[in-house]
Amino acid sequence: MLALGPLYAGNALAFKLFGVRLWGEDETVNEVSDPVHYTVNFKADNLDKDLKEALTDSSMLVSDQKNPVSGDLGVVIKARDDRDRLIATLYEKALYGGVVTITINGTNIDALPPNPSFSRSQPVAVTISVDPGPVFTLGKISLLGDAKRVDPAQYGLVPGGQAGSLTILKAGDNIVADFKNQGHPLAKLTKRDVVADHDTHRVDVMLRVDSGPMAPIGNVGVTGQKSVDPDFIKRYARINEGKPYSPDELKKASDRLRKLGVFSSVTVREADKLAPNGSLPVTIEVSEGKQRFFGFGAQYSTIDGFGLQGYWGHRNLTGRADSLRIDGSVSRIGETTDVGKLDYSAGITYVRPATLYPSATFTTGLKMQSLHPDAYDADTITASAGLAYELTDQDTISGGGEVSYEKDTTDAYGKQTFLTVAIPLEYVRDTRDNKLDPTQGYRASIGATPSYETMGGSVFSSFEGSISGYQGVGAADNVIFAGKLSLGSLIGANSIADIPATRRFYAGGGGSVRGFAYQEITPYDSNGNALGGRSYATASIEARVRITDKFGIVPFVDMGSVTGSTFPDFSDVRIGAGVGVRYATPFGPIRLDVAVPLNKYPNGTAYGIYAGIGQAF
Repeated sequence: MLALGPLYAGNALAFKLFGVRLWGEDETVNEVSDPVHYTVNFKADNLDKDLKEALTDSSMLVSDQKNPVSGDLGVVIKARDDRDRLIATLYEKALYGGVVTITINGTNIDALPPNPSFSRSQPVAVTISVDPGPVFTLGKISLLGDAKRVDPAQYGLVPGGQAGSLTILKAGDNIVADFKNQGHPLAKLTKRDVVADHDTHRVDVMLRVDSGPMAPIGNVGVTGQKSVDPDFIKRYARINEGKPYSPDELKKASDRLRKLGVFSSVTVREADKLAPNGSLPVTIEVSEGKQRFFGFGAQYSTIDGFGLQGYWGHRNLTGRADSLRIDGSVSRIGETTDVGKLDYSAGITYVRPATLYPSATFTTGLKMQSLHPDAYDADTITASAGLAYELTDQDTISGGGEVSYEKDTTDAYGKQTFLTVAIPLEYVRDTRDNKLDPTQGYRASIGATPSYETMGGSVFSSFEGSISGYQGVGAADNVIFAGKLSLGSLIGANSIADIPATRRFYAGGGGSVRGFAYQEITPYDSNGNALGGRSYATASIEARVRITDKFGIVPFVDMGSVTGSTFPDFSDVRIGAGVGVRYATPFGPIRLDVAVPLNKYPNGTAYGIYAGIGQAF
């Protein structure tokens, strides 16, 4: 489908997929009555580069000049609104003596008649002139009321300092916010006077803040719910009566309720006055979304073929936002013509939030797989159950148990059957600002899985850790550097043949070392059979460069090493490099990567093309 894009690039019509425009321009219907076109001459020779850019960015006359306005009066109204907007921009730059002059066909907008009439023989000529005037600095700073207790310098208010209007506005707002964070829910700014002295080029500021009394959280009510238990909503929100008031905690409550996925909207509303007992009533307003859902996905790799996934679920099975989800997938379509050699997966998962504790989530599931990568053939069924506990908003620990039965697994060591009991344990710290497309922060995890293979009596444990970090560069994060490092080790068992093939380590593929086939990076025996390893180390680095609001390019380098030793010895490091394209959508970036191995295996993969949704990591 993407390959057809250039054939229609010259057309005015847009191509949309699920409501997202992939290329072309939307058809627009001109609904403006009595359309009047205009041109803009922004005289900026006397302005420095930064000020000119700020003014032109704020001017609607400039940004909208390709679009007609309605009637001759519409030009005047737009010009007057623009003057106010430009003056506000000057104030943001502490230019309180600046003058903005706008003329239409040579006449100042203040001198135009109430119902002007312009010639339509050509676009109306609009001219904008700006005299920025001198830069003002802060003069006398007066904090009154409860604000007397604070140091104005902590809020950027210093005599002789920056006097931009945003600095002054933010100072008042931040003082109020700090009082609220100290437990004063009714804190408010009651007076703000700003006086500019045009003789001294100084700005005197007076702010009065009344903090109001400290108050705990009072009665918590719930409205708008239909099928979700209101007691569960209050319990999961963790807004407990008697707790100290904290706007940050109320925001966290709103966020965690929204993440449940069962509500289309969540608002935590504070009362505008205290209850007779001195507490602050709080109301949780919710609107329930659709409880049943289904979806599908697909990915493609020139190495591993097509993959298709589908799922159906219920978000509120018993009225406690507990979810049931059924998944199915098939992959390696096209990579093999033998239907029996395709990879199949089917599973059912049940998730129950607020189990035992409000911050604990119980998950259980059953999964069946038929896997046929180059390294082995395995039919498995796995039952699991576990509990995840949120230590903080960023830290989670989890533990549980699983039983996995693998019948007639065939690999380089022959055909075997395994029954493995394991206890997976994990700690995760996640500070990313966006889970789908982060611009800063990191995610780190460390896990251990003690295991006992009952058929052969082998005891072994896997230990794995990974960290991925993200850092945007520039004011708009137009370049984001992303990196990931992962390590793993298998300890125990007399021989690696005693460890199920599905639990050994491999690398390679779209989610690992691009340019190599899935699980291609592994130790091999003398006959070229993949063995799986006891240890691995992989690393990736990307530069996610945004070209437009929608498109970006991503050069990347991946590397990985899988060895038969207990700890990585880097005796065989494989490196892949390439470049990708990203297209931003509301549900995550669409990804297309092309990679080549820099040191491929003899007769191994020569290149790989990967397509999917979401970043590589």
